[in-house]
Amino acid sequence: MIGSVRPQVDGGRFAAKATVGRDVVVRADVFVDGHDRVGATVRWQADGDAAWHEVPMEPLGNDRWRATFTPEAPGLHRFKVTGWVDAFATWHSELVRRLAAGEDLTVELQVGAQLVAAAAKRAGGDDRIRLKDWAARLSDAQPGQHAEIATAEELTGLMARWPDRARNAATSSGSPIWVDRERAASGAWYELFPRSASRERGRHGTLRDVAMHVPALADLGFDVLYLPPIHPIGHTARKGPNNARSSSPGDVGSPWAIGSDEGGHTAVHPDLGTVDDVGALVKELEAHGMELALDVAFQCSPDHPWVAEHPAWFKHRPDGSIRFAENPPKKYEDVYPLDFETDDWRALWEALLGVITFWMDRGVRIFRVDNPHTKPFAFWEWLIDEVHAIDPGVIFLSEAFTRPRVMEHLAKLGFTQSYTYFAWRTDPTELRDYMTELTTPPLAEYMRPNLWPNTPDILTEELQTGGPSSFRARFLLAATLAANYGIYGPAFEHMEDRPREPGSEEYLHSDKYEIRWREPGAAAGMRELIARVNATRHAHPALQQDASLTFHRADNPMLLVYSKRDERSGDVVLVIVNMDHRHAQSGWTDLDMPALGLAWDAPFTVADDLDGRTYAWRGPRNFVRLDPAHAPGHLFHVAIPR
Repeated sequence: MIGSVRPQVDGGRFAAKATVGRDVVVRADVFVDGHDRVGATVRWQADGDAAWHEVPMEPLGNDRWRATFTPEAPGLHRFKVTGWVDAFATWHSELVRRLAAGEDLTVELQVGAQLVAAAAKRAGGDDRIRLKDWAARLSDAQPGQHAEIATAEELTGLMARWPDRARNAATSSGSPIWVDRERAASGAWYELFPRSASRERGRHGTLRDVAMHVPALADLGFDVLYLPPIHPIGHTARKGPNNARSSSPGDVGSPWAIGSDEGGHTAVHPDLGTVDDVGALVKELEAHGMELALDVAFQCSPDHPWVAEHPAWFKHRPDGSIRFAENPPKKYEDVYPLDFETDDWRALWEALLGVITFWMDRGVRIFRVDNPHTKPFAFWEWLIDEVHAIDPGVIFLSEAFTRPRVMEHLAKLGFTQSYTYFAWRTDPTELRDYMTELTTPPLAEYMRPNLWPNTPDILTEELQTGGPSSFRARFLLAATLAANYGIYGPAFEHMEDRPREPGSEEYLHSDKYEIRWREPGAAAGMRELIARVNATRHAHPALQQDASLTFHRADNPMLLVYSKRDERSGDVVLVIVNMDHRHAQSGWTDLDMPALGLAWDAPFTVADDLDGRTYAWRGPRNFVRLDPAHAPGHLFHVAIPR
């Protein structure tokens, strides 16, 4: 019997997620009735390959088995678990017990000789010769040789390489795994509005201005530059500053009101530049080891060319007008939603796919998708499959702040990464429980979290009221709890905390509705912290993955203690954050030492990458005091004694 195969999403209906060059850990229950021993292997292949690769599984105890394989290219892969009754292993285990009981082994060794002779026929090369020799030795063994033969490691090793898999063999159904490139697994994102990127007060920023910021962003350690929509903005019902329903001449409107007589989703706003400027920005980012992410918002301004060219792509009211977008009580008078149930849906879907491929042809391989939960699941599954058939390295980030099951299903459908509820998880216990859920199976097998402490739509109450220390703490948490994180950069760097009105999470004077000017040197303190943390992320493999996230106890609940450990390199990072943004907190840790790769009473050193200090610790209990006025926490590199 084979059961409980992992990773497996909804019985194999959807693909689990993996990363090029990183181990895929397969676990399964493999067992039979009675006392027979079993063997098991994992067979895997990349989609389209003729050959299967095979790795043996090792027993973990209690009929649970484990194996790993490492995919080498992005794309769809499959694996199967095969199990069988291992006649030789069964015979050998009984033989050892008979030997311990002092029984005569003459007949049993003859049985073993037959099993080994049969294996010799299956074997090749030198192994065949050696197995034939062992079959003869078993047949001719004298009583004084029984003990030596029964415990011979060479024989058991040879037989393990050439098992008889014919008896009661079973194979699991194929389990799909989607393998992404490395950037999908780890990256620091920075969001900015190009129109606010000018270095001259009062001038509309351009994509060329954005390119001038790239060296500084690379120095800060960011991997992905994300731009909100860069397309022409509609004039009809254009929003004014602070989301005002009316606008004045010169108001720039919301970038998400896409489309005008200057073009739609494949055009660039003339004040930002040209399509060629996008290609130039991609190359500038590549020169600094970064990538460009573009916003995908499948909605239209009333002035979008599609409204006139394809009226059937929009829902019409009885009077013939088109209803603007609403999410009560929110209203988006400057946006028309698309009708995915239109009779002309095939043409609509192909046009939306064409938007993605247009920007792919300009070098863009990362897309942040706006509100995917408001479009059909079937559409996203189709579109992502079509894109990945062209380039399996394209990354999609799902911006779906909605019900958990919907967020999870979008991840199953193929979204590479997902926004989360991290911004609103502020209680230490709540945050610990939530991150444990995100980074352990089954959720971790298909949903990659991307943590954002703020976005242009989200200025949380904690950031509004917590002062600078709350910004520092939330940044440290986001950048170390998950391998992927992002910030709405200029607002976060400058620690902007003023809401549009009391009770709102909208920023006052948001870049969403106007051009913002910020003094370049005003965010020096926050930028220094960002640079240090990102440098640590790049230097330590432990922070480039989520699977090993482990929370430790402390006698003060306001101290959040967690670690990450990279098994291959042995790299260990230990983070302690003061969750009280106003007062100093102190306490004793209660570390899970094996999770750090240490014995319970081992001495070790911790070096803080935030202030450069080193401390000598021993065992699980160590004293910590953190004052938010000076530092949000400790970012320790654990030095394990040799």
